[in-house]
Amino acid sequence: MSKELKRVIFTCGGTAGHVNPAVALAQLLRQRDPEVGILFVGAERGLEKELVPKAGYDFRTVHISSFHRSMKPREIRHNVISVCNLVRAPGEARAILRDFRPDAVIGTGGYASYPMVKAAAKAGIPTAVHESNAVPGLTTRMLEPYAGRIMVGFESCRKYYKHPEKVMVTGTPVRTDFFSLTKEEAKQKLGVDDGRPLIVSFWGSLGAAGMNAQMADFLALESRSGEPFHHIHGAGTAGYPKLLAALEEKGVRLADHPALQVKEYLYDMGTVMRAADLVVCRAGASTISEITALGVPALIVPSPYVTNNHQEKNARALEEAGGACVLLEQDSSGQELYRLSCSILRDGERRSAMAAAMASLGITDATERILRTVQELL
Repeated sequence: MSKELKRVIFTCGGTAGHVNPAVALAQLLRQRDPEVGILFVGAERGLEKELVPKAGYDFRTVHISSFHRSMKPREIRHNVISVCNLVRAPGEARAILRDFRPDAVIGTGGYASYPMVKAAAKAGIPTAVHESNAVPGLTTRMLEPYAGRIMVGFESCRKYYKHPEKVMVTGTPVRTDFFSLTKEEAKQKLGVDDGRPLIVSFWGSLGAAGMNAQMADFLALESRSGEPFHHIHGAGTAGYPKLLAALEEKGVRLADHPALQVKEYLYDMGTVMRAADLVVCRAGASTISEITALGVPALIVPSPYVTNNHQEKNARALEEAGGACVLLEQDSSGQELYRLSCSILRDGERRSAMAAAMASLGITDATERILRTVQELL
């Protein structure tokens, strides 16, 4: 651990995809130097307010919020508050910098990172920004002039920046438990090592109800086809009972189909993803980093409900490289998902090519690369 990097501010928020990379880097810093000072800064009402304290780090807030495009009275009131927050947040950020006196400020996405990184840059404190999505979001674009380094997931991301010389390809951190077992060991642990491929599927909370309904049709087709694959599906807390009910209506009793597993939540995600031969999923930043690091082919239905259509842009980057097949939700159905899954898993040559393409995008030492990049700034 370099002597210079003794106090670090991480600023992030909005989604777990923004918070998790910062937490992963903070964990590495603490492993290297248990005495390093770490402070997280986020929005007053953001998801980070729950995630960061659970991870064991100090947390402070700034008043910052998004802008909505609707002209409804409620949205206009929200935007008025956001304007007030824009005036208020810089002073709060400067106060945090004076109190904590960091050696570096690292932003990993979300509106809360804007006032902190900008204030640090103006104060002459080294700054870096990590962008998990393939195409930069609004906050990252606004911070480009103030960031000493911009860290991205793939080489193809560089073209989206006005200052490509600032861009470093570091990847996005993936939890270490994703690599604790070999693929064969993971299959043995899960009891899916009889030679049949394993499909792993899960959807994010946004739009999950509709996709779980499609998954009921998918699982029913598998049951009627003699269970050609093992299939583990994470339905989510809200979706789990509804999916079980939908399968019952279709005459599918999971007890009669041991190769088909529906779980409320995939608590052993690292093992399950390691064992997968095909992942059917959304295209959030964390999921993208995981499937590329593992080198597993994917059938992706990007969520149409996220800001700036980030998920489709993420998915298309993997599709262009040859590692994924992308199906838009408007064109998706249980039947089409099943057909495409069969076409990938029954074609060994195609599956191997997709796995190799996905692995070519993967960066397994992303946390180390990010740390080195920050240290170079000092």
